[in-house]
Amino acid sequence: MNSSIALDLREVAAADAPAARAAAGRIADDKAMLRAAAEIARDLHKARPAIYWADTLASVVVGYGALALAITLTSPGLALLAAFVAVLALYRAGSFIHEITHMKHSSVPGYRLGWNLLVGVPLMVPSFMYEGVHNLHHARTRYGTVEDPEYLPLALMKPWSLPLFVLIAALAPIGLLIRYGVLAPLSLIVPALRKPVVERYSGLVINPSFRRRPAEGAARTQWLWQETATSVWAVALIGLTVAGVVPLRAFLIFLGVISAVTVINQVRTLVAHLWENEGEAMTVTAQYLDSVNVPPPALLPALWAPVGLRYHALHHLLPSVPYHNLGVAHRRLTAMVEQDSPYHKASYAGLPGLVSQLARSTMGLRR
Repeated sequence: MNSSIALDLREVAAADAPAARAAAGRIADDKAMLRAAAEIARDLHKARPAIYWADTLASVVVGYGALALAITLTSPGLALLAAFVAVLALYRAGSFIHEITHMKHSSVPGYRLGWNLLVGVPLMVPSFMYEGVHNLHHARTRYGTVEDPEYLPLALMKPWSLPLFVLIAALAPIGLLIRYGVLAPLSLIVPALRKPVVERYSGLVINPSFRRRPAEGAARTQWLWQETATSVWAVALIGLTVAGVVPLRAFLIFLGVISAVTVINQVRTLVAHLWENEGEAMTVTAQYLDSVNVPPPALLPALWAPVGLRYHALHHLLPSVPYHNLGVAHRRLTAMVEQDSPYHKASYAGLPGLVSQLARSTMGLRR
């Protein structure tokens, strides 16, 4: 869940960007891998509503329950432990926004509405901020280009761009409060403000040059009710805190938990791709190799890359496969393709090595 309020980091790309573009352009599609992926996934595209609802409801109950304990407990140690549990559980609950973007809503009836009421509106990240945006990241000719809302050539930038990237995420709760509690209501009475609100502050993106188009039809209806509900919640939260009804401590803990959630997601975003393309269109295989899987036996990715995000590269091959089937798809593909298949080259051991690799790249050090 990345902030759309960002500096134009593209201006600090390293001087070897042309070499990276050329390398990406030389990667041809591996037809054997693509055929195998299509073949093994034929029976894996159906979403299972019971899994979606059970997983989401469990995450919500644990998350909000732990948040309540973090607010009410007087022991600092226990309160911090409760806040830690709340962050992980609400991070998992929030990650389902990615599934909403890809799913056929008729396959899990009422899920989008339920998720928004339980997670999207309270955490100020309604699903319209991802729907209609994330699908552009998967567009064959957009991935890795200036038209991709979720891509920056981070590996080709200066070392200080990475901590700045994370710092922006830490400030996300403040930005969200301003966007929904101030800008959205003001845009109703100041028409000139509506255009920048829609274009620049209505998407979970990392590419600051991206400008969103207004939604139409059913998507516009979804946008309006979600934005209205989130604005009412944000205004009420601010107003009740100012009035002293909501204790300032509770308000700050709530924002702190949201900030921690967005920071974890931003760190995960840092290792979701290799970020080595600087604007050129890429083949499907090149896009796959620029993406990352962190499969078992590693256990921690289940926490920092939940809801199927540990199979991010595989997801780029099979974007319509629901999260609960990605593990099966990975095992099938691993067994089916040859040892020298590009499929194996997108698998990594864990977070530390990936972060180190990215940091070394920003310093001009090669793997």
